[in-house]
Amino acid sequence: MISRDDLRAAVGSGLLSEAQAASLAALADSRRGARENLGPGDEPFELFKGFNEIFIVVGLGILAMGWVAVVSTSMLTGFVNYQRHMVSAAVVGALILWALSEYFIRRRRMVAPAIALSVMFAGNAVLGMTSQFGEIFMIAQGSYSSLPFALGLSTLALAIYWWRFRVPFAMALIALGVFAVSLIWAADNAGAPTDPTDLFLLSANGPFALITLVVGLVVFSIAMAFDMSDPHRVTRRSAQGFWLHVVAAPALVNTIALTLLESDRQILLALVLGLFALIAIIIDRRSFLITAIGYIVALSATVLDVEGTGYGILALGVGLVILGAFWARIRAALLSPLSAVLPLHRLPPSH
Repeated sequence: MISRDDLRAAVGSGLLSEAQAASLAALADSRRGARENLGPGDEPFELFKGFNEIFIVVGLGILAMGWVAVVSTSMLTGFVNYQRHMVSAAVVGALILWALSEYFIRRRRMVAPAIALSVMFAGNAVLGMTSQFGEIFMIAQGSYSSLPFALGLSTLALAIYWWRFRVPFAMALIALGVFAVSLIWAADNAGAPTDPTDLFLLSANGPFALITLVVGLVVFSIAMAFDMSDPHRVTRRSAQGFWLHVVAAPALVNTIALTLLESDRQILLALVLGLFALIAIIIDRRSFLITAIGYIVALSATVLDVEGTGYGILALGVGLVILGAFWARIRAALLSPLSAVLPLHRLPPSH
């Protein structure tokens, strides 16, 4: 362990500059918390560092509720123009959220408040952009032509927010924004989906499942770019990849798996799920596999009506328990014969 005194000695001897020492100290601080006591090969995951962060999140939530109540009351009692009022409130809200983010994210480096502020900023951006550019009366009549542009601008605003604060969870919100824009654009041009399964089944009417699959591949590729730039998972780039995998997994796995499940191709489904499990093990992302499997179980048990679903869910549960128990050993055994074809130096090391 390198202590603060070691860093001061390194600066004093000229081995490190003050800026380099400060950056190294910040990196060490960012790895504390959920990362500090991780076992070898475990996947970093951190939602909050202490109860004070939960306390602040509760305060931010109450603050947001109060702000919404004040804006709503002033709009009803002041008889002001609806559009101008909502846009003005969104601009003021964005400034407040930006100032809070400067303090809690950039200065205090808090995790849970960063997630909460990202969600609030995204919601505020959607409200403001939709009020300014969304045609309310056309939307009420079933025309969504104005929504893709408004949501696209909201996603762009969130991307600027991410560029400033680098909140990993904000990257997941950006990916969801891209999904929303793509699907609403498809709904406006090809008609809204008549059934929830249209979003995932390639055999369904409309381009929704194909769009979901394509966007999922793009999100997965970006997640892998973050992961491969930080194979030892010591920086926030790894956390960016984590949340992108959480978004990409349902789109990739469920679009293919649910299509096979609906067409009663159980053997091919098992092979596809095995392939995705293999990918998850190689890239060392439990989050990718558990999100995908969890979502397919939820949909197959609620939306899809397929005989024998219970046996399939039971088999998936058994497989996940076995993988969780022997993940590191299985991964080491897989990577050894694949070392000639995989860039192992860009992947997390096996232990």
